Parts: sequence; C-alpha cells; structure tokens
Amino acid sequence: MILKENRQSKKLNIPYGIYALLTGTLVAPAFSAFWTYSRITGQYGNHLRERLGFFPHRAIQRLSGSPRIWIHAVSLGEVKVAGSLIDALRGMIPGCSFLLSTTTPHGRKSAQETVGEEIPVVYAPVDFVGSVRKALSTVRPHVMVFLETEIWPSWLFEARRMGIRTALINGRISPRSIDGYLRLRPFFREVLKNFDAFSMIMEEDSARIKAMGAEPDKIEINGNAKYDLLASTADPAMETEVRRIYNLPPEQRVFVAGSTRQGEEKIVLDAYDRVLQEFPDTILIIAPRHVERSHEIGSLVKKHGLDYQFRTQLDNGKARRTSKVVIIDTFGELFKVYSAATIVFCGASLVPLGGQNPLEPAVWGKVVFYGPSMEDFLDAKAMLEAESAGVLVPDPKTLAEKAIWFLAHPEDLKAYGQRAREAVLKNQKAAQKHARVVKRLIGHRKGV
Repeated sequence: MILKENRQSKKLNIPYGIYALLTGTLVAPAFSAFWTYSRITGQYGNHLRERLGFFPHRAIQRLSGSPRIWIHAVSLGEVKVAGSLIDALRGMIPGCSFLLSTTTPHGRKSAQETVGEEIPVVYAPVDFVGSVRKALSTVRPHVMVFLETEIWPSWLFEARRMGIRTALINGRISPRSIDGYLRLRPFFREVLKNFDAFSMIMEEDSARIKAMGAEPDKIEINGNAKYDLLASTADPAMETEVRRIYNLPPEQRVFVAGSTRQGEEKIVLDAYDRVLQEFPDTILIIAPRHVERSHEIGSLVKKHGLDYQFRTQLDNGKARRTSKVVIIDTFGELFKVYSAATIVFCGASLVPLGGQNPLEPAVWGKVVFYGPSMEDFLDAKAMLEAESAGVLVPDPKTLAEKAIWFLAHPEDLKAYGQRAREAVLKNQKAAQKHARVVKRLIGHRKGV
C-alpha cells in the first residue's frame, strides 16, 4: 500500500523534530499575514490554498493513469528537465500519470507552457508537516521526484512515513553551496536517508552529496537532462523572427552579452568600445539577468557615448532599431536572441556568481565566451572545452582581444561555432538515463 506507514520512520528523530518545530513556529504567522493580504487584494487565493496542500479537485481527477509520478521543479531550467523526463518516462511506462509542482507564478506559467494542459500543474506545498501531509495524502503518488537541489526535509520525512519512493533526479550540489550543507551535515545526513535514489549530473555532484551523508549505494551519475531539449528547441524560424524584430540583416555582426550581472555590463561596454574601433558596424545586445536593472544599464551606455533602445521599444518589429545598443527588458527571449549572434558572452562569470548556461548559445553554433566563474555549469564548460569549442576570457582585456580576433577570422569563428553545436548534440539522452532510475523505483509493480 502506498500510504502504509514505514515503521522505522516512527523512531525518534531529534534533528527533524527541531526542524518541524521551527517551521511550524515560522509558518503560522507568515501564512496569517499572507492570508490577510490575499483577502484584501484578491490576489494569490489559489496560490495560498495550494501552498497549504489543498489542490483543486479537477487537477487530481486528471491523475487517472498508474503509476502516479509527482515531479517538483522550481527554476525554468528544472521545468525543462521535467519536460524531458516526462517524455522519457512516457515511453518507458505507458499509462503513467504525472503531477508537476512549482513555487512561483512565473514557474507555473513556464510549466504549463512546457507540459501543456494534459498534465496538472500546482503550487508546491510549503515544507511544513501539515501542508505536506495534506498534499501527499491527496495526490497519493507512487514516486516523488525532486529535481536538481530540491531537498525538503518535511516533504521527504512524510513521504517516507507514507511509503512513497523518492528520488533526487538531475541532482547537482554546487561548489558554492557545499560548505553550507556540510556545516549542517548531521541534519542533512538524516534528511538524505529518506531518498531512495540519487541520480546526479557529474562525478563532482556525486562526491558532494556523498560528503553530505548520502548513502553511496544509492548514488549514480547520469549527466544533465537540462540539455536534452536544446537541439530540438533551436528552431531556425526563431532567428528569422529575431532578425526582423531587431532589424538585423544576415551579414550583421552582433555581440550578445547574456544574463549579465552587476559589474559585468561595464566590462562588456569597455570591450565593445574596442570592438567598434575595428568593426564599427557591430551591434551590441545586452540581456541583464535581472530586467529591473535595465535603466541602470542604459545610464552606463550613455556614459560610453552610445545611444540605446530597450527591447520593449521595438514593439515586435513595428518600431525600427536604429541604435547600436539594445537592452533586453523582457523575460524569456534570450535563447531566441542567441540565434542571431555572431559572438556571445555568458554572464555571471566575470563576477563570482557561478556563470550561466553556455550550451544555449552553443546549440545555435555560436562562439561562446565565459569568464573564470563557471561553478554552476562546470559540466557544460567541460563539454565545450573537450571539443575545443569554449573560449575562456579570464579578464576584461582578454574579452576585447578575443572578440576582435574572432571577428577578424570568420573561418575560425565558424569552425568554433560548429564544434560548439556538435558538443551539445553528442551529449543528449541524459533524460533517458535519469528516467530509468525512476522506473526502477516502481519496477516492483506488475506490468512496469
């Protein structure tokens, strides 16, 4: 029986008891304030109910297949992984049903766009005993799948108590977060005991979660499913649309700085000043990681003596781009913009913030520059460098020099871009490997 209590979980667990007490103490006043705000403004009513574990009846009714697999995703990248995993599991386990949970309105919208109307999408219950128990007893999943770094103590303890199998899929533990986990190792060792499987991205991720207390015989390494959808997502029609909106002829040189963080825009603009001395027709497109910084970046551009336009001013191609610099002040457009780039700089890498995904421009066959801080994408960086396709720019001076060199050597630029795309194509099918881990967890069921 799925909801049969695991007797071992009844043993006294002091760390979890303290965690449950603390979360209970904090959740009650927080939700009281949130409920009051919701009643006054009329906003987030469904958000509040679902976060307390009360899912819409219509969503549960749609879980008609068996086994039931609940996947929890937070970031846009995790939602994409969920999409790849669902596609793989459908091929392996015909008739299964899925529930996908997220934590923010933006995440929910992205999830609905990714999986369509067939799969119910809900807000995840807050990690509090009462809300988690309500949600799990309502959904009654056979397997709970947590993606990447989603490690929620109450959720895991309650799933184990109810006999629900659990897995961390596409698991990753970043170098920047491991020290924090290790400071609480006794607690996380107890939490991780509740996982039945860890399907990690890289050897380094495996070593880190093992250091946190995960049992070695539950760990395997299966690559990064985040990259499985890239090749199929790179639709040539996107480039046609981008060139129309941004007024970019096919021969136009375009320098795209993607997901930049504070401090990097000045570096990019300094490099761009030097590029203009050699290639004065080059267009610069800056896509800050946080669009609310767009006006701040506009002021920087002005200080460099350059005109700029915001993406929203182009109004889907109705207004013509006339400035040399465009600042993207919209969400969800960067991947498409990479299609029209000549060279690309991946942000959060010349400042110590872990980098951004260099494979998104690589799949378009673009030369990809990144700084020394790529801790969050070491696997992607290794994939590119194994094919001599990534370009490390350790400092601002090198960024300018490399940009000028590649623009002056179009054959080398093309060759690097082709190798970058091949690196992505060679590393597909990770979702299939992760899906097999989930399948094994429910393999005892007849017919699976």
